[in-house]
Amino acid sequence: MASPIDAYQLQSIATRIGKDAHLKGNLKFSSSLKICGGFEGNIDAGGFLYIEEGAVVKADIVAQDVIIAGEVHGNIEARSMVEMLPTSRIYGNVRTSKIRIADGVVFEGKCEMIRNVEGIDVFSTLLKDLRRSIRLAEEEA
Repeated sequence: MASPIDAYQLQSIATRIGKDAHLKGNLKFSSSLKICGGFEGNIDAGGFLYIEEGAVVKADIVAQDVIIAGEVHGNIEARSMVEMLPTSRIYGNVRTSKIRIADGVVFEGKCEMIRNVEGIDVFSTLLKDLRRSIRLAEEEA
């Protein structure tokens, strides 16, 4: 099954933190970021985040999409999806609407599945289910 983030998107990542770079602080971006080295702090992303194999991130992460091949110590919230590749190690809770976990992943934490309200098809959803989805979304807001 193909990844929701295709190879072109991974090649066209806007910003990279190199293998020898180790940053600390608050990181905010709107497009895409690939972390190859180390980061400690908080990450707030409007786009997607790719954590490469060998990278170590000690941060709470909020992003649209997160792909992990390295190590993360902290909670992850992805509005769309989280993908954990075989080399990933996650020590924290994950909150997302879609998740893919490969064989070999180390994941110590809880996973909470959230509804993707933007992805609801009002024409194919039963009215009672649509009302329940809207009510849940209002409670979360």
